[in-house]
Amino acid sequence: MRDPFVLDTSYQGDLAIIHIGGFVDAHTARQFEQAIQQELAAGRHRLIVECGKLTYISSAGLGVFMGFVEEARDHGGDIKVCGLIPRVREVFDMLGFSSVFDIVEDVPAAARRYADAPRKEA
Repeated sequence: MRDPFVLDTSYQGDLAIIHIGGFVDAHTARQFEQAIQQELAAGRHRLIVECGKLTYISSAGLGVFMGFVEEARDHGGDIKVCGLIPRVREVFDMLGFSSVFDIVEDVPAAARRYADAPRKEA
């Protein structure tokens, strides 16, 4: 039995933290995509995707990450990824996402990366 998809967004200052869990696949990737689109449309370009409860991600889910990272960076932000369990981290590493995305242990570590980086204006 697969884990149900869960998605929630919280905020920490100017950081939008999108929590995803369960299966992100062709059936649920659209909801994930809409969550990121909503944040970017609201002018929030400093995103953290917290994946502590993510148990599976398909190519459709991975495509959501790739589809928005440049837009976030073009506006002075980024998409930082945290909380990957080992088997999901393995997929990110195998596909080269580790060289494209800043992947850290948890939300505080991701927030520190934003705090330590000079802010870029769009």
